[in-house]
Amino acid sequence: MLEGLDPEQREVATALRGPVCVLAGAGTGKTRAITHRIAYGVRAGVLSPGSVLAVTFTQRAAGEMRGRLRQLGADGVQARTFHSAALRQLQFFWPRAVGGEPPRLLERKVQLVAEAAARTRIRLDRNELRDVTSEIEWAKVTQTVPEDYPAVLAKAGREAPRDPAETSLIFAQYERLKRDRSAMDFEDVLLLMVGVLQDRPDVAETVRAQYQHFVVDEYQDVSPLQQRLLELWLGERDSLCVVGDASQTIYSFTGATPDHLLDFRNQHPEATVVRLVRDYRSTPEVVRLANGLLGQARGRAAEHRLELVSQRAGGAEPVFSEYSDEPAEAEGTARRVRELLDSGVPASGVAVLYRVNAQSEVYEQALADVGVPYQLRGAERFFERAEVREAGVALRGAARAGGNDALLDAAVGLADQVRAVLTARGWSSEPPAGSGAARDRWESLAALVRLAEDFQRADAEATLGGFVAELDARANAQHAPTVEGVTLASLHAAKGLEWDAVFLVGLTEGMMPITYAKTEEQVEEERRLLYVGVTRARSHLSLSWALARSPGGRAGRRPSRFLSGLRPGSAGGARA
Repeated sequence: MLEGLDPEQREVATALRGPVCVLAGAGTGKTRAITHRIAYGVRAGVLSPGSVLAVTFTQRAAGEMRGRLRQLGADGVQARTFHSAALRQLQFFWPRAVGGEPPRLLERKVQLVAEAAARTRIRLDRNELRDVTSEIEWAKVTQTVPEDYPAVLAKAGREAPRDPAETSLIFAQYERLKRDRSAMDFEDVLLLMVGVLQDRPDVAETVRAQYQHFVVDEYQDVSPLQQRLLELWLGERDSLCVVGDASQTIYSFTGATPDHLLDFRNQHPEATVVRLVRDYRSTPEVVRLANGLLGQARGRAAEHRLELVSQRAGGAEPVFSEYSDEPAEAEGTARRVRELLDSGVPASGVAVLYRVNAQSEVYEQALADVGVPYQLRGAERFFERAEVREAGVALRGAARAGGNDALLDAAVGLADQVRAVLTARGWSSEPPAGSGAARDRWESLAALVRLAEDFQRADAEATLGGFVAELDARANAQHAPTVEGVTLASLHAAKGLEWDAVFLVGLTEGMMPITYAKTEEQVEEERRLLYVGVTRARSHLSLSWALARSPGGRAGRRPSRFLSGLRPGSAGGARA
């Protein structure tokens, strides 16, 4: 069980009693360490397989953990997400604790939120609906009731996508509708199980008799609600092993907080603390850049950062590339991807990562132009997004109407015409405040406006009809099914994954950090997001930015402040 483990991983594997805190840097083999710990405990007779509950954050990670445990002979150990474990318990104990059948689980809450909004006479478009739904989810994982939402929001310094009082009304109506229909959402699964364990000591004792040892992966991402459930599972016991890295906290907007990880040693002074810093994933050159990036960080998470030490042979230095404009950056990236594929790197071993999904379109096009297959992760293809399809319909209608469309009366030239049509669909010259669905929608429409400007620049006589035909041609060219392809993904969607070669693109001020990152903590989370991107790369790492948006445009952009002191020719030690 202990063969093949490094000294720190072996320390994790043999620390079978009392609270254990594993601070595990990117690529340091944390899953290997904790699965060997469980299997070693089972083999040593310290842990009974059925008494162990290993909790992680995604079904994919839970499945991987179960597979490894089976290979190590630790069948019978439960490896689940928080929601999956809580749902099983809730369904089992509901008849005893409450009586009757448990509430029906809503697979998607959007429809019910839409009905709640309609009943409160608040009109929401599709993207506003997504924003309100996200706010309701945030409120619930932070254990905030509808009437307290505006005050808690203000106290947290969270920028709301719409009027908090309106969101509070919709939230309250949504909760009433769920109760009336005996339904529950995913957050309710945790809330209801917390309620059952708090109100029914007999149920709590039964659960604690079943599960006596807990392992929690990605502990930096737990929400206050998940932490409360974990505490109730544990009771007065301390057989808990937590694993995490504060420098990879990138989901605070969903309610996740690294505070529980950072406070673990204060809560458990007798805890065994092990630091995993031997990086088996990335070359020394990639690791050096990752360490340099965090070396400039501020704040509480930065005080607990881990200095990684690569265990691999040396490789290529990270490549920093400055381009005149965004299309040039996309074309340059696509050429380099093509070269890697021609040198034998599989397409599935390459990723292009960006800050927001709307950035994908120019890379989808550039890769298609050089014959490189690609797959999008965590987002629809650009031309399949609802707002882009709706905009296409509106543009097609305006092109057919020609001079008879009142929207185009004051428009001069193609780009003006497109702006006029898309203004009616929600585009404006200035982006909306904050993040969320409204911002995503704006980014997609803004990408269409940029396409129109580029199209007109290439042909001063370009017509709306010609532009619509161009959009159709682009969409059709990208519908070919691909099996083996380069991954296009946002930095958030890349968490937990790795590739041989990673291209981090669009690294300009305003995009990285994103414009709406205003406070120091928000800016530091953006730095951690870039760190996650850097540490996805095994061997090849490329970082790039463009000085202008469009060819011939004003070169007023600056490279991300996070690259100061790291890229050639930049001053060292720059701080956010």
